[in-house]
Amino acid sequence: MSTSTSLSRNLLRAQKKLAPSVARGPADEYPERVVQFGEGNFLRAFADWMIDEVNSQQLFRSNVLVAQPIRQGMASELNAQDGIYTLLMRGVQNGKVVEARRIVTATRRAVNPYEQWSDLVNAFRGNDIRFVLSNTTEAGIAYVAETYSQGVCPESFPAKVASLLFERFNAVNGDPKKGLIFLPCELIDRNGDNLRRIVLEHAQKWALPAAFTTWIKEANYFLNTLVDRIVPGYPRAEVEQLRKDLGYDDKLIVAAEYFHLWVIEGPKHLADELPFTKAGLNVVWTDDLTPYRTRKVRVLNGAHTSSVLGAYLAGLDTVRDMVEDVTFGAFVRRAVFDEILPTVALPEAEKRAYAESVLERFRNPFVRHELLSISLNSVSKWKVRVLPSLLDYQKAKGKLPVALSFSLAALIAFYRGTQVTTNELQGHRDGKAYPIRDDAAVLAHFSAAWRKAELTKNWQELATTTLAHAEFWGQDLNQVAGLTTLVARSLETIATQGARAAVTAALKS
Repeated sequence: MSTSTSLSRNLLRAQKKLAPSVARGPADEYPERVVQFGEGNFLRAFADWMIDEVNSQQLFRSNVLVAQPIRQGMASELNAQDGIYTLLMRGVQNGKVVEARRIVTATRRAVNPYEQWSDLVNAFRGNDIRFVLSNTTEAGIAYVAETYSQGVCPESFPAKVASLLFERFNAVNGDPKKGLIFLPCELIDRNGDNLRRIVLEHAQKWALPAAFTTWIKEANYFLNTLVDRIVPGYPRAEVEQLRKDLGYDDKLIVAAEYFHLWVIEGPKHLADELPFTKAGLNVVWTDDLTPYRTRKVRVLNGAHTSSVLGAYLAGLDTVRDMVEDVTFGAFVRRAVFDEILPTVALPEAEKRAYAESVLERFRNPFVRHELLSISLNSVSKWKVRVLPSLLDYQKAKGKLPVALSFSLAALIAFYRGTQVTTNELQGHRDGKAYPIRDDAAVLAHFSAAWRKAELTKNWQELATTTLAHAEFWGQDLNQVAGLTTLVARSLETIATQGARAAVTAALKS
């Protein structure tokens, strides 16, 4: 076969045998029971792959209708391949490198609602639809004032949902058994609750019937979810080799790690309708998402935020470099296992297994996760991801966690730079410049504070003025007993001996 042959359903029908390393989803055409807002890498490598898996086990038998959520999107590219694409899953499991390749067939077509609004309306008015998935970015679930006009596609995602639900309400005559199940995947807290609230706000502002509002509340489920999978996306550097290996051209090929987790807060009976767990997928149905969100934010995100800035200052560039470094690998393990996990309210075995899986993911040779990319907006990240663990640890143990306290000093040291623009400072590591990006007020503080500190070498003053910024941390951190002194001491060591020496000293504490 020519390597220029494009992936399509006709190609699958004509080709009796794929490369031995490539699996494929079922070729059957199923009802479109799922409508999905979002055609990007994440949903295709996460939710659509899961649906493909349950279809393959004959547990679900559903296709996905993909709706482009904004005016510029990929609906035409998806349709050019009949909705199918190749997923590369690569990572480390139990210390071994694993890889799988699969042609996902669950998605059959995509629509651009700005040009094909009636197609989406017909789907919502029809009998097949039951589930609505979305990943419209964190900014997608937000109220935007819009006027309602029947037959016209609204701009924002929640307004689209409100308009489409009103179409369905009218089509089913308000039948309480004809509601839908919404599974938003946007990375915001209580994503289902927020989507529901904004949809109701549109219904109220548009003066739609009270019966419709009641139907939204009583007949539809807006479930809060938490998603977890690293999806690097299109493997541009490997495309030519992949064409040779696969035997076809795929413009939508997407790479993802092996690990996946979907936590869904909702009634257990809905799990029977969406049988991910029965198919052996890592999907958790729960009546309280909070511990799982806390676990992810504190363990995975907290491990990143507490470690990457010091590691970067010490000359490392990627997450994998960091965890495989003897000194910083030990630092990450201390932060995670000794200081973060004790603050997470889940069974010990469960949270330790999760933490080990996180560190294994950090070592994934197929994911080049740059420390600088994680450094963006570190002040707000540290407040959400690290500070709660630090405070809870101190409350429970009566002392400060050494690694997490050091991470605040590393943050202050990383933000040592010269103002370039309102939203960027320029720092230096080993004589080379690096960007420091955050809100203007944050950068203005660090620019001024470091100018003074470079003259006075007064590390206690630098720590005190920075920790006093309640607008950064939500409180004056100088009130946390011993923290200012600990941070100042580490700042001095970083400034005089370097970040590696400072981490080594912290680990001996």
